[in-house]
Amino acid sequence: MTNTSVVPGFADLGLAPAVLQALTDMGYEQPSAIQAAAIPTLLTGRDVLGLAQTGTGKTAAFALPMLSRISGGNAYPQVLVLAPTRELAIQVAESFENYAKYQKDIRIVSIYGGQAYDSQIRALRRGVDIVVGTPGRVMDHMRRGTLKLDNLQALVLDEADEMLRMGFIDDVEWILEHTPDSRQIALFSATMPPAIQRVAQKYLKDPQEVRIANKTRTNASIRQRYWFVRGMPKQEALCRLVETEDMDACLVFVRTRKDAEDVAELMSREGHACEALHGDIPQKLREKVVDRLKNGRLNILVATDVVARGLDVERISHVINYDMPHDNESYVHRIGRTGRAGREGDAILFVTGREKRSLYNLERHTRQPIEEMSMPTADDINKIRAERFKARIRTSVDADEKALAPFVEMVSELQADGMDTAALAAGLARLLQGDRPLFVEDKPMAARRPDVREAREPRARGDRPERGERPRRGGKDDVSGVTMETFRVDVGRVHGVKPGHLVGAIANEADLESRYIGQIQIHDDFSTVDLPEGIPTELQQILQKVRVCQRPLNLAKYEGGPLPRRQFRQKDDRGGDRGGKFRPRRNDKRLNG
Repeated sequence: MTNTSVVPGFADLGLAPAVLQALTDMGYEQPSAIQAAAIPTLLTGRDVLGLAQTGTGKTAAFALPMLSRISGGNAYPQVLVLAPTRELAIQVAESFENYAKYQKDIRIVSIYGGQAYDSQIRALRRGVDIVVGTPGRVMDHMRRGTLKLDNLQALVLDEADEMLRMGFIDDVEWILEHTPDSRQIALFSATMPPAIQRVAQKYLKDPQEVRIANKTRTNASIRQRYWFVRGMPKQEALCRLVETEDMDACLVFVRTRKDAEDVAELMSREGHACEALHGDIPQKLREKVVDRLKNGRLNILVATDVVARGLDVERISHVINYDMPHDNESYVHRIGRTGRAGREGDAILFVTGREKRSLYNLERHTRQPIEEMSMPTADDINKIRAERFKARIRTSVDADEKALAPFVEMVSELQADGMDTAALAAGLARLLQGDRPLFVEDKPMAARRPDVREAREPRARGDRPERGERPRRGGKDDVSGVTMETFRVDVGRVHGVKPGHLVGAIANEADLESRYIGQIQIHDDFSTVDLPEGIPTELQQILQKVRVCQRPLNLAKYEGGPLPRRQFRQKDDRGGDRGGKFRPRRNDKRLNG
């Protein structure tokens, strides 16, 4: 295991001069622990097994040595990077492009579901040196013959544990088996579950283990606070935070796409540069929204967990969990969007009365206390608004004298008519403000409940996160209001399929949040899955070609009879399965004949 107690500078790691110049331009001065440990080993061509949490600089840890080792202008890729989500694939590709600023001959292509095949095929045919992609789309191109890995020098598995959790590990192994034996492998993961250990033992050759110990599961540079929801609606609380917190850009996480649209619309009405981001938004538009956030034309992004991984925007100073995340890991990945690469960040969590135990579980999981905060009072808000309003008046008064001349003449006439100067100024100020009240008032607050940490220690079974309601076939889900219908896929128990495989593949290729994937029933040679009613034909055609367990899904509406009630249910918004089987009563004649 690598000793990371002494951290050298980038110039001491053996990187190519062009790469060092790009780092200098970007303002990088000192490598992180994972970078200092992994880069020298990867430069030698040896396999690396890296264990470090998100936000520690893993992308640079493998991108910098890869760029230093390869030459550009190749017909086929020299480096392949596999990422679990399209957002992460895009972010990694952008990082490669930034680091390769002075290596003009190196061509980088990202390939992922939700993007047209034609543009990806054209880019691959023109020649490429580095490919960054999601497992499903990489497999599709390999089978089509549009992606050839015969000359591959290095393969990187980024966020390996996430690929396992999303059901992509079989696809990853298929890709590994179709790469040259001589290729170098770098496997990076935040955790090391048994399945990832098995992959490492099977495919990595004498790897150098790089383990970055963390006392906490979250970045220590992130200040974590929570607000106990009382006294005002969440919408008003969010507006108060945006007005009073010293923030650059803010990422607000909600549970559903409808919530994202509603909150974004509310913030826009309040005069904030805000937009929503969720799975229903086309990929090109999502990329434009992120670009606007990066260049400062957008300050608030309201998003679902679809962007919890892969969104790396330096301007994000605050992450606000408007809704409690579905599980502890989702919380870690959400707040990891701020405080990256050593920068400081703020994470604020809204906690309702029924979510107090979930807060307690988060503290145990992250091994960090989450401090309670008070919402800014009406006096706090009014003082800020008054100063801001006076600043607008001063700016107007300081404008060009020629532009002010007509207004000075009219004011002088009103004064000559006997109007009081103060009353005149107040009337003009009211005219400027319009019908919207300038100041706010605090409403009476309900009596405070005891703090969650003053409550009795929960029992072991109570430590589980709360589960949301699942969609019901042929009905309306209380959370999303989506009518579901049943589809059949041509992969079943004999093929080794698990519910997580189907959730991960459908969510990634259909750009569909996994909370909208309903009941999954695994049968011997086929499975059924409940999806929102009215899926477009072109989307069904895409899902028909998606491969799970090395078989095409051939997705089609289920036309068979009643299904036996042996069903699996998804766990959360990120694709895990609850794994519970429905066990019929012994006297249930419908199921026991």
